[in-house]
Amino acid sequence: MSLPERLVQAGVDLLEEEGLAGLTLRAIARRTGVSHGAPRRYFPTHNALLAAIAATGLKDLAARLEPSGDGSAEEQLEVSARRYLEFAAERPGMFDLIFRHDLLAGAGGNLRETSLPLFRTFVELLARLHPADAELRATALWTNLHGIATLRATNALDLLGTTDLEPVVRYVVHSHVR
Repeated sequence: MSLPERLVQAGVDLLEEEGLAGLTLRAIARRTGVSHGAPRRYFPTHNALLAAIAATGLKDLAARLEPSGDGSAEEQLEVSARRYLEFAAERPGMFDLIFRHDLLAGAGGNLRETSLPLFRTFVELLARLHPADAELRATALWTNLHGIATLRATNALDLLGTTDLEPVVRYVVHSHVR
């Protein structure tokens, strides 16, 4: 594995273990066993390294959201919605990072080109049912799902006694399909 790849992997590991706050250049360099200046040879800024780390998470999320082709568009939307929420729960640090466009904008890695296909997945499925306003429905669906993921991550859903998200996911998808 090349040093840039090792730096990215160290960042992914730190992100999973410590969250975004623990993702410093020094920590990544220490984890990789190089000097704290070494990452700058490959990543000119901290945000460029963060973008490379985020790109790995976006690839994982994209693979999870890929429709299987089985079932109706609504059923496939439910599967994608569940997978989106599973990713957020299983990889909270990465979930936080990949949606921090304030940190990652202009950092390289063409993250917008990587993240837009995720949104397009929802648009394409909704377009089978509602071609005229699929983008609007997909935007609303994605914001609902992201809100659920965020509320769950901060334990806010516990206040409502909501532990089983399955009926919530079905309701949210159904509300954007009908």
